[in-house]
Parts: sequence; C-alpha cells; structure tokens
Amino acid sequence: MMNCEKCGGETKKFGKDRKGQQRYRCLSCKVTFIDPDIKRVDGMLVPEDKALLCLQLLVEGNSVRSTERITGVHRDTILDLLVNVGEKCEKLMEDRIKGLAVKDVQADEIWGFIGMKQKAKNFRGIEDDSIGDAWTFVAIERHTKLVLAWHLGQRTRTDTVAFTEKIAHATKGSFQISTDGFQAYKDAIVYSLGGQYVDFAQLVKVYASSREGEQRYSPAECTGALKVAVHGNPDMDRLCTSHIERQNLTIRMGMRRMTRLTNGFSKKWANHHAHLALHFAHYNFVRVHSTLRMTPAMEAGITDHIWSLKELLAA
Repeated sequence: MMNCEKCGGETKKFGKDRKGQQRYRCLSCKVTFIDPDIKRVDGMLVPEDKALLCLQLLVEGNSVRSTERITGVHRDTILDLLVNVGEKCEKLMEDRIKGLAVKDVQADEIWGFIGMKQKAKNFRGIEDDSIGDAWTFVAIERHTKLVLAWHLGQRTRTDTVAFTEKIAHATKGSFQISTDGFQAYKDAIVYSLGGQYVDFAQLVKVYASSREGEQRYSPAECTGALKVAVHGNPDMDRLCTSHIERQNLTIRMGMRRMTRLTNGFSKKWANHHAHLALHFAHYNFVRVHSTLRMTPAMEAGITDHIWSLKELLAA
C-alpha cells in the first residue's frame, strides 16, 4: 500500500482516471493522486508496460487500429510512440552497426507506397514527394543475417548512392556484394565502396511475358538468370540474392504497412520511416533467427545476449 504524498498517511485505491491509471486516496487528508512511480516513455502519458505491448504488437504484424483495439491506447498515441521509438532505433543502428568486418553482403530494394500508389498520384496531379511509391533499400550480411543498412526513398541514383554510403559506414575492409540487375547499383557501389577493394557482381533475372489474366497480382515466370561481374574479382559461385529476398518476405510479414492488398498501408512518410527503423532494430537485436538460434547481432558479435523489447527501448 502506498503512503500519501502530502501527509504520509495510509491510502487506498480510489478508482481510475480517464486514461485508465490507478488513483489513490489518503484516509487522513482525503487527497487523491496517481502513483508517481509509474514508468513512462520520454514523458508520454502512456505507461511503459502499455507502450511495450503496443510496440510488441506492431513488430508482430498488427495494424495500428488492431493494436488500438487490443490495448485500449488511442491510435494517435500509438503513432506518436512509434515515431518517438523509431528515431531512437535508427540512431541505435547507426551507433552499433559500423565498421564491421563482413564477407558476403546482399542488397535489394522492396516496393511499398504511402497514401496512394504512384499511378493514382500521377492521375490526380499531386506533386507531394511524401506520397506515392516508396522503396526500401536493404543490405544484409549473408552468414550472420544482420541487417547492415537500410534506406527509404525512391528508386533513383541519388537514393541508391545514399544507401550505399550507409553500407560503407556499416562495413570495413574487403568483401563481396551481390545485387539484382538494378542499373543504379553499378555506379553507386563503385563510388561508395570501390576504395575498399569490394568485389561486386549482379544477378540479372530474365522473365517471360506475363500470362493472360495474371499480370496484375502474379509475377512473370523467371526463365533464367545471368551472372554479371561488375567490379573487382567476384566469386561467381558465391553470387546469390536468395537471403535478401527472404528478408523481403520477413518485412512483408512483420509489418502490416508492407502487406500487400490491404488497407493497412502507411498514410504518412514519417510513420512509415519510423516503423521500418523499429522493425530492423527489433530484427537485429531482439528477434531470434530460427536458423541461427540467436539474434543476428549476437552472431555478428555486436552483443552477447538476446535483448528484450524493454532493453531495446532503453538502449
């Protein structure tokens, strides 16, 4: 039982306030107050346990509105919490994942959209760059499964260079990097990583024409793949993009915003960016990889134990 903040007398529970927080009333001076020891996240009114539950639901693929229904926390508060935590997760990734010695890196980009698809945006004549198609560039280390770098932007040369600069920040020394046939990688990787004696090759897939009635939701059949050496002396037997493409599935399954054919897509660029930051930090430090039987951060030697979501929040 708590003691009164004013006179130190005994108290008893006295209902809850409009936010669901427990109130107490002093039996002597009749003062009513809320437990001051409730832990909160960066001054937000939502208690820490509720915040952790909201974040856990989000990283497990729940939408914002389903999280609101389960926890009772308003969706605006959930989004404010997401942006707050997302900024910390992005900073954590920059601070902890830098100058790592790696062997095989795979990079790819995954499509998403914010507000509306690019076709609808062009049809309506909207000029806002924060609406429409949004591409997430991702790079992982093949053996540790660690996400080395990610970047949210457009599928342009400028954003590709920004992405490869992040790879350069996360790595050191020589290694081999594999990508798909996206042409912007050729200049960007040589520009950002050429000085590190990086071996670079592309796996260019060849697709057949789409069959009648399947061009909208089903991808065209892959009829073959060409291995192209771009820079250095890459080992063609190690050229592979399977692991990064499996990472794309993890993103779509773990983020409701990236799930296809739903109405859970992002409405704001900042919220989309923050959720990506949370997803990748959670994947690296908290989520146990089924093949490794540990987190990618442990396999890479960045940490010596599996983090809890609470520890990630505190870090």
